[in-house]
Formats: sequence, structure tokens, C-alpha cells
Amino acid sequence: MDFAFDARTRELRAELLAFMDEHVYPAERTAREQRARLASPWDTPPVVEELKTEARRRGLWNLFLPDPRLGAGLTNLQYAPLAEITGRSPGLAPTATNCAAPDTGNMELLARFGDAEQRERWLAPLLAGEIRSAFAMTEPDVASSDATNVTTRIERDGGDYVVTGRKWYISGAMDPRCAVVVVMGATDPDAPDVRRRQSMVLVPRDTPGLTVTRAMRVFGYEDHAHGGHAEVVLDHARVPVSHLIGEEGGGFAIAQARLGPGRIHHCMRLIGMAERAIELMCRRAVDRTAFGGPLAGQGVVRAWIADARVTVEQLRLLVLKTAWLMDTVGNRGAHTEIQAIKIATPRAVTGILDRAIQLHGAAGVGQDLPLAELYAAARTLMIADGPDEVHQRSLARREIARHTGDRSARP
Repeated sequence: MDFAFDARTRELRAELLAFMDEHVYPAERTAREQRARLASPWDTPPVVEELKTEARRRGLWNLFLPDPRLGAGLTNLQYAPLAEITGRSPGLAPTATNCAAPDTGNMELLARFGDAEQRERWLAPLLAGEIRSAFAMTEPDVASSDATNVTTRIERDGGDYVVTGRKWYISGAMDPRCAVVVVMGATDPDAPDVRRRQSMVLVPRDTPGLTVTRAMRVFGYEDHAHGGHAEVVLDHARVPVSHLIGEEGGGFAIAQARLGPGRIHHCMRLIGMAERAIELMCRRAVDRTAFGGPLAGQGVVRAWIADARVTVEQLRLLVLKTAWLMDTVGNRGAHTEIQAIKIATPRAVTGILDRAIQLHGAAGVGQDLPLAELYAAARTLMIADGPDEVHQRSLARREIARHTGDRSARP
């Protein structure tokens, strides 16, 4: 495993670091101030569009897509250090480079499973950053950590599908630029194979019967920069059969294919969040005086900073190994490592952010620093894309199988 940056990664990394210093970090305050003056908090601050234009000019666009016809053509291993950098400003940098969830997952989904008409209508404007999208799987009335529980119905009626159900925490759906929602629901709820009961359909945002009822908060944040997280009701929303993605009964497999890359992208960005927290910790420790000397002289503060550095280096290596495996043996071959990083990274980064908040005192929980919002995002990722306990259950089952000969439990 050679994790050294190749020439192209070094070039893109240098360009992205300069873009962050020259444009993204200075725009964080500007974006907050502009958003406060918007008619709706869900509208896009003008500075975001300026950042997108500059990112495209620098060639920092669609970096996550490995297909060179659609994106930058980078491998997971090449993308990892770039996604880490964008994670230092998760409210701006991923959107500025058109690498923000849930659009990234939806673009990958359409590129892999969409037909020519779907790709032309939805994928092309998503690739251009002209529209946004949402992904609707999670439901309030069932344990959505088990995707086979999804109760939303997708029923065939002549040349249409009729979609009925209630979803929540649907990221991006509050954004007025959200043009389409990928909806997962049951087309055959009685199929003997529970993994063949679900399908996915594309529901345009303006479809009669699709109603966004409210914005869902995350630790009190409405997450405007990411288009919010909405509760969505589908009341006999009707779409043509041509809006089916893939085949009937293929929804579970498509969801798994979509979530694998999404999980590692989150972990890549989380490492960047941790790096920014360490930087803020060090600055605070040097600049702040208490009890007769700088905080940097306190043993407990030094221990926090040292432990954070060790943790980040460990996490980075595990994420890079996972990216390398995804590139060389595929997502299925990297299944154990994908679950391992999903368990380890949010948990550890949440701990680092917690110490950074503690070091900053009252300032750490306020709006003048990014720490509180970063903490909320990291803590939420212990639930999103499958809660830690589900991944632990699956990973342990396969680990035990190595010693019992149970091939059915192996990836």
C-alpha cells in the first residue's frame, strides 16, 4: 500500500489549499452575513455562487467522480486528501466544489443506474451545479437502520407509479434549488426475499402530492448551508414508470451501492474537521492566559493536543487503506474497512471537538467559532448512514465467521 500523493493529487491539493485560504475561509463570515439578509434562510448567499465559479475556473469541480467523462476522474485514494481539506469548512467547501452530499450520492447513483433520459434530465444539471437534489429513505415510524423496514409504498397504476409515505431528515429538500427527490419505497412488500421488496423512483420536487412539511433541526441547527433536513409527505404522488431507477426490487442493492462511497466521503471530511479543531486548540492554548501562564503550559491541555494528533494520524491511515481497497478490490472487498472507518471516525472526531470546545470555554459553544456546529455534524454522523451499532453488529459477525467457518457471514 503506497499512500504517497501522486503528481496530480499534489497539484490539486496545492490548488485546493490556496482556494481555501484565498476564498473559502474569508467567505465563511460573508456567507453568514448575507444569509441573515436573505428573504428566506434557505436561499443561497451570493458568495456561494462566486465560490463555485472560482472553483470551476481552478479545475476543482466534481472531484469525487472517478469517471473522467463526468468528473475529475480521481480514484478514492486520490480524492481522500482533497475531501479532507474541504472538511475543514464543511458548510462551504463541498458545495463550492460540487462535492456536497446528498448530491454526490445521487450523482453516483444516476451515473451508475440511471438510464439515458434520467441522466440527461437530472444528472447533467447536477454535474453543472445548476440544481440540487434530495435522497429520501429514512422514515419516522420505523427503524430505518434496517432498510427492509421502509413502509413507503410505490404502487404501479398503468403507466405511472403512485408514491405514498412519510420521510424525514431528508437532506437538501428545503433548498429551493432542489429539483428532484430520490425516493425509496416498497413495490412488492410481500416478496419472499426482503431485500427485493424495495425500489427507487425519481420524484420531481414540484410533483403534486409531494409536500415538504417542516425543516428538521439537528442539535438545534437547521443546517441552511446544506439545504436543510426536511420532513416530506408523499400523498399519492404520481410519476411516470420511466422514473424508476434500475429495476423493480433493486432499491436495496442500489442503496448499498450508494452508501458505501458516501460513508468514506464523510470520514474523509471528518478528518479535516478534526484538523481544524486541532489548529484552533493550539492557537487558543498559545494566546489564552489563565492562572499565571498560557494554557499551552497546562499538562492537561498538552495531553489533549497530543492525543488528538495521534488519533487523527491513525484515522487518516485507516481511511486511506479503505480508499486503496475500494480502488483495488471494490467496495465489497473493502466492506469491513468501510464499516470500521464509519464506526471509528465520527466517534473519535466528536471526542476531539469536545476537547476543543472545552478549551475555548464559552466561545466554544457560540456562533463566532465553527466548533459547536462541527460537533453537531460529527455527532450526527454516528447515526447517519447507519448507526454505529449496526456496523458493529455486522463487522463482528464477519470477524467471528473467520474463526467458525461460517461463509454466509462473510462479504
